[in-house]
Amino acid sequence: MSDIRERSAMRQAIALSALGLGTTSPNPPVGCVLLDAEGDIAGQGYHRRKGEAHAEVNALAAAGKRASGGTAVVTLEPCNHHGVTPPCHQALIDAGISRVVIAVIDPTSRGVGGASRLQEAGLDVEVGCLADEATLVLDPWLKALASQRSQLCWAQLAAPELMMADAEAMADLRALRRSMDVVLRADGTVEDGGLEGLFSGRLTGSPLLLTDPRATAQKLYTAGARRTLLDAGHEVAQQFMNANLLDEMVLYLPVVAPSSTAFMETALASFPAGFTMKTLTRAGDFLRIRAVRLPESDT
Repeated sequence: MSDIRERSAMRQAIALSALGLGTTSPNPPVGCVLLDAEGDIAGQGYHRRKGEAHAEVNALAAAGKRASGGTAVVTLEPCNHHGVTPPCHQALIDAGISRVVIAVIDPTSRGVGGASRLQEAGLDVEVGCLADEATLVLDPWLKALASQRSQLCWAQLAAPELMMADAEAMADLRALRRSMDVVLRADGTVEDGGLEGLFSGRLTGSPLLLTDPRATAQKLYTAGARRTLLDAGHEVAQQFMNANLLDEMVLYLPVVAPSSTAFMETALASFPAGFTMKTLTRAGDFLRIRAVRLPESDT
């Protein structure tokens, strides 16, 4: 059973994994923290993009010789196959790691998983540490993998003109965009979100046909996009809602006076059925509401 230092390290690894949002796809965003033999942090790392070192390898590079006899705390099961980079489970074994604490098992494991390989090599392995918290970052990737389509988030601006003039609210919107792989416009064109030029080159040619939402979501997935920001009006978003393909929405509502008309009520009238609010925060002079589709609404 993981102790308090390992759980603390896992939360640090989860935070690190979020630094890969918008840049790792089609790979998952993963974080890793290494504790030395005395239980002190020796190194940390996260995966930035496909083709570059994985989180475990970056953490090992930072830890150096202190990794020997230590514990690797990682948000996703170390990979067991040789792709663009060597398998991470073997890197941990070669470094002399004695224990590995894993939050979530990797559903893409080929054959015997990395956790099993580590156990076969004599390492102590624990699975499921803070798994619910790790999925805060991994969930869109996991769901995209299971559904074989890009996960869609709709950014709905209740008052676009006011939003454009609000520097803090626009900064929040840009941060949302950077956490996505691509941005899908109302005309079917696609722009890169957090990545510089990775997806636009794979989606050249005619704009995507938004009249076929499922084909669009699947084509985005095939191109490598696991999270897509839908930048369009209610009419386009409704097509994805009707097909149960809208997974998340972020609604920006202008802040109203303590005594005011029913503008906010009117704006929230379009809140889709089957969604539940998750967070409500301020972004400048706007209220930012994040909502997600309920599991029973999945298809």
